[in-house]
Amino acid sequence: MFTESQIEELNKSFEKAKPSEIIQKAFELNNNAVVTTNFRPYEAAILHAVSLVEAKIPVVWCDTGYNTPQTYKHAEQVIKDLNLNVFLYVPKQTSAHRDVVMGIPTVDAPEHALFTEQVKLEPFKRAMEEHKPNVWFTNLRQGQTAFRNSIGIFSLSKDGVLKVSPFYYWSDEKLDTYLEENNLPNEFKYFDPTKALENRECGLHA
Repeated sequence: MFTESQIEELNKSFEKAKPSEIIQKAFELNNNAVVTTNFRPYEAAILHAVSLVEAKIPVVWCDTGYNTPQTYKHAEQVIKDLNLNVFLYVPKQTSAHRDVVMGIPTVDAPEHALFTEQVKLEPFKRAMEEHKPNVWFTNLRQGQTAFRNSIGIFSLSKDGVLKVSPFYYWSDEKLDTYLEENNLPNEFKYFDPTKALENRECGLHA
């Protein structure tokens, strides 16, 4: 749908734009959009910003089944406060079942790829196949991983979907202010079972 040169042009034009302007532009390009979330820290910002422009946008939540009690409480609060149109996707096998047959493998264990496929990649692929979006809003930011440092506000997913990261250049401090000004909650007790390190790519984006 988009060429690399169009993506480059968009990134140049919107480098200094406000998140609301970036979101508006994305909807102008194509309004068949979803926003994905896992309710990790600072996710309330992207959910708030996108739902201000399009209140009923499908919110795809891929829940690994290993979230902390704090994350689940946080998710419930954000969903209620923002009246989000949530579509929940979970692995086909429960975490209790997987704990018996595999557990949570370390990143260098042979089972790690299968574990990541089961808890994260398969539910995500299922979500994208059902919604078939042309635009995918996400809260990727520069500085999170080496891959994310290379993509810009606008990028293309492996399947050619226009990926839009409106807060791409924002720091934690700037996002703290955004959350405060908009009376949005945050929660830091978050656990991703597929990542040993915070700066490791999770598999959905690279």
